[in-house]
Formats: sequence, C-alpha cells, structure tokens
Amino acid sequence: MTKFDYIENPHRRYNPLTGEWILVSPHRSKRPWQGQVEKVVEEKRPEHDPQCYLCPTNERVGGEKNPNYEDVYSFQNDFSALLQDTPEGEFSDGDLFKAESESGICKVICFSPNHSLTVPEMKVENIRKVVDLWCKEYQELGDREDIGYVQIFENKGSIMGCSNPHPHGQIWASKLVPLETSKESENQLAYFEKHDRTMLSDYLKSELEKKERILVENNSFVALVPFWAVWPFETMIISKRAVSSLLELTDEEKTDLADVYKKLTIMYDNLFEVSFAYSAGLHQAPTDGEEHPEWHLHMHFYPPLLRSASVKKFMVGYEMLGTPQRDITAEGAAKRLRELSITHYKLR
Repeated sequence: MTKFDYIENPHRRYNPLTGEWILVSPHRSKRPWQGQVEKVVEEKRPEHDPQCYLCPTNERVGGEKNPNYEDVYSFQNDFSALLQDTPEGEFSDGDLFKAESESGICKVICFSPNHSLTVPEMKVENIRKVVDLWCKEYQELGDREDIGYVQIFENKGSIMGCSNPHPHGQIWASKLVPLETSKESENQLAYFEKHDRTMLSDYLKSELEKKERILVENNSFVALVPFWAVWPFETMIISKRAVSSLLELTDEEKTDLADVYKKLTIMYDNLFEVSFAYSAGLHQAPTDGEEHPEWHLHMHFYPPLLRSASVKKFMVGYEMLGTPQRDITAEGAAKRLRELSITHYKLR
C-alpha cells in the first residue's frame, strides 16, 4: 500500500482560526483550462484624474469637495452600508424568521493623492502614513460605545469589485463583531485558555522552523501562505510579537508593517506582471471595552487569479455546496511567490 502524501494526494486541511476545513486536490493542477478567461487591460493612469471622486480637490457624488490632501485622507463613505442612526430593534416570527438592527460607520481611506499608484508602487514611508491613519481610525472609532468591531480592508482591482482605481481602502465599523472575526475570536480564545499563548504565536513559530510557506520577513512581521489557504495565492501577514491590535505596535513595528505590505504586494504584481487584484484586511481585537489577550494581529490577502493574469479562480459547485477546494498546494504557491523578485517588474 502506498503511503499518504499530503503534497501529492487529495486531502483536507484544517483552519484553526475558523474551525473549518478545505479540500486540496494537487493532481488537478495539471488539468487543461477551457473556462472563463478575463481580459487584461493595463491602463496607464494619470496622477490626477478630474473625473475621479477620490482625487484631491474633486467633487464627490454626494456634492462634497475633497481637500487638496498631500498624503493620506479619510472621509465618511457617501454610500455607507452601515448607518449610525439605524433604530435599534429586532424582528422574530418563530424559530425560522429572525432579524435585528445593525448600525455603524463606513469610511474611505485614500492612500495617496497620486491616482496612478498602487501599494506596491508606493514608498515605504508613504505606506507608513497609511498605517498611522489605520491606527488613528481604529482608536477613534473603537473608542465609541456604539462600535464593537473596526474592520479595515482594501479591495484592489475591478475583478474584485473595486469601483475606483485610485489607491484606497475602507473601514466598516459595526456595533456587533462580524461573522468571520467572531469565528476567529472563539477559536483563538479557546486556544489561549488551553495553552496560555496566542494561537498565531505557536503557528508562526512552527512556520518559521519549517520555512516551506514563508515568503518574506523583517524584524517585526512575516508574510506567508497559510497551511489552510483556500485561494490559489492566498497569504497572511502576521506580527512576530503577540499584539492584539495596531495600537500596541511600536514605531519600528509600524514601519515594518508598511515594509512587508509593500514587499508582498510587489511579489503579487511580479507573479503575472500585472497589477494583481486582491481583497485584503486586518483582523485584530474587537473594540468592546474588554481585554483580548487571545487576539494576535494579522492581515489576510485573498487574490482571485489562478493560472495567469487572465484566469480567475471561481468558487462554484462543490465549493459552494460542500467544501472550499484548491488545486495548487499552499507549498507550491509559496515556492512560486518566494522565487519572485521584490523589485517591481515596472522598474526592471
């Protein structure tokens, strides 16, 4: 009887953060592709677009005018998914029909006044200003009694539903902890209570020893492909020191976060020599006024591209009805990314 090899044979992998499983089918990476192929258009954008509602001095759809900002800038989203003045209440009709109100604040963060840039093309010192604004917004929004969680994220690329190419991210601050973070809260707490250490401290220690899925690191942060990754080139940035939120970072650590953010996204762009699309977001402690020593700051990156700049990974069929599935192993994806230059392809 042949011996099971998780690099070669179909298997399931466990995600300890969410308590969920993923199906990995390495042999399927050799199958031919006759499915959807996306159009790749590398447009050259101006530094200032008079039609862009995020560029300095331009008027937004709601009628407000942006200031002539020179580095980072945040404002309340003109089309917020959450509203501060939502009346409290709930609806219930037996055990099957339930609803409850949800309130919050949605903001937009412009990373740069330069319309033509993306994060991998920005200087580390300018990305650091983004990190500083993240810290400021997380603290100010989290200090509100009506906010229980502050979700900071970035959607990059039209393939990920980004409606504006100007370098920017968003913040959705909600009364309740969202679904994905509530799963991570529960599992991290259970691990901390059992081991008196954060889950990601032990995980990162093991990954640094194995070195199979490590992409890049500096003094404070590590970028890697998680063992349980679902998306073909999914990655995480994890703080080396067990901090529960951005607010615990030292000055050096904030710069190191900006540095690893830039290097990872350069790897992404260099993979297919295209501005690489992704959804990325920070996961950190809830802002409910409680201590959360179980929480360990990290950032998820979920990119959709599969085999090239024009072939996208779809979550369909078994993945929607059964279990998420991937063909390229996490180890194979890490090897491909790790072998890439951290000099942006446009500068070579």
